[in-house]
Amino acid sequence: MRTLLFSALLAVASLLSVPAHAADYRAGKHYVELNSPVPVSQPGKIEVVELFWYGCPHCYEFEPVLNAWVETLPDDVNFVRVPALFGGVWNTHGQLFIALEAMKVEPQVHEAIFAAVHREGRKLATPKEMAEFLAAQGVDSEAFLKTYNSFGVKSQMEKAKKLAMAYQVTGVPVLVVNGKYRLDLGSAGGPQQAVALADHLIARERAAQ
Repeated sequence: MRTLLFSALLAVASLLSVPAHAADYRAGKHYVELNSPVPVSQPGKIEVVELFWYGCPHCYEFEPVLNAWVETLPDDVNFVRVPALFGGVWNTHGQLFIALEAMKVEPQVHEAIFAAVHREGRKLATPKEMAEFLAAQGVDSEAFLKTYNSFGVKSQMEKAKKLAMAYQVTGVPVLVVNGKYRLDLGSAGGPQQAVALADHLIARERAAQ
């Protein structure tokens, strides 16, 4: 439902004009300014959070643009991925991401997981299926299963749920800049426009420091 709704919003947004200058960006139209700012994970740095789901086609399409943009971010910007946990397979995939992050192997397999789901049609909906897939990617399957079921991972899942609630997120992909501004591909006008808007909001936060 959430991805279908997002498809409709993105289609409408593509028909609308996209601001050509920073002065054209407006809160309430191109992004949402949160009523209650959310603390960042690294004080002193400008944080950009992406909320995503491995099963979301728009997240998959956004990946190449987002990854290229992240490579250009200066040292004063901290980029963080947070899985959206809306129940069911969303939670299963979120637990997968958090476990891999805890094992410090997530960057090595992130793109492979997206490709497996969207190009190969793999569900990756059970720990057993995940472990078998990850073994082929060079990840120790026993270590993965132990980490997947660990208390630490489950604690991080609770933290991710609370963050999504604080950000007032209802769909993905979403970017949150410095715990203050939330934007998505639909409101921004597309993937490239989303990172351009994020750049604008980062600059605003930098100037305010």
